[in-house]
Amino acid sequence: MDETTPPAHLNPLQRFGRDVKQVRLARKLTQKRLGLAAGYSEAYVSRVEAGKLLPRPSDKFAKGCDIAFGTGELFAGMLRRIDEGDHPSWFTPYLNLERKASRVLDYSANLVIGILQTKDYAGAIFRTYFSQEEAEVIEGKVAARLSRRGVFELETPPLLWVILNEACLRTVVGGTDVMSEQLEYLLMAAASPHITLQVLPFSAGAPGASTKPFTLLRFPDSPTVLYTEIRVGGRMHDSPRTVASALDDYDLLRAHALSPDRSLALIKTLAKEYRA
Repeated sequence: MDETTPPAHLNPLQRFGRDVKQVRLARKLTQKRLGLAAGYSEAYVSRVEAGKLLPRPSDKFAKGCDIAFGTGELFAGMLRRIDEGDHPSWFTPYLNLERKASRVLDYSANLVIGILQTKDYAGAIFRTYFSQEEAEVIEGKVAARLSRRGVFELETPPLLWVILNEACLRTVVGGTDVMSEQLEYLLMAAASPHITLQVLPFSAGAPGASTKPFTLLRFPDSPTVLYTEIRVGGRMHDSPRTVASALDDYDLLRAHALSPDRSLALIKTLAKEYRA
């Protein structure tokens, strides 16, 4: 991106990278020096400044920049605003809680949960939902969605348990190549000790067919919260009775789902089918 390009024409990650570069140069630091100060390589700094580091620079890097530059929490705050900026306002409370949760229990009924979506899968969804928007707007929304993966870079990342209805795997989003890549990413993500995947097969019947998607957020020192979403917005629920019912539903779904090993075997089989 040309240095003379107006900031308004840059996406959020490019603006962040541009600002890092401008302050670094003002402090007369090389990329290597900044990398050493922040605990990253010169190549990492270069990718950040070019706006090409996906899903986004880490929280640790942003804090390292603030320490190296003496900018308080400027860059850490910028990164938080990137996380929130291209999400709808009604989703921001969920994002804030997701980063504080010790466990995230999700049931996805039709589409793969956003935090585990690939760039092309998310892009296909946003292009459908926001068909009148410019490409730059879509790119910003995709970047914001991918940035949610940053939660796994926290010192104590949450344990993510996802139950995917089989419909999530068989609904072709963006074409077979996009689906193949998405399923391969799920397999890779499931290798993390912080992520468990289960598939609720069509053969499970009523538990999957009658249940809407929902997410439960559990915390070390505060009550569990339920998050539900519809096309025009999302809602947080903290009523003990409502949360308890959702936990019962989740236990039922988990009991009817395939085991994690059998789930990954099914995902692997479907990924091969998409590649073929």
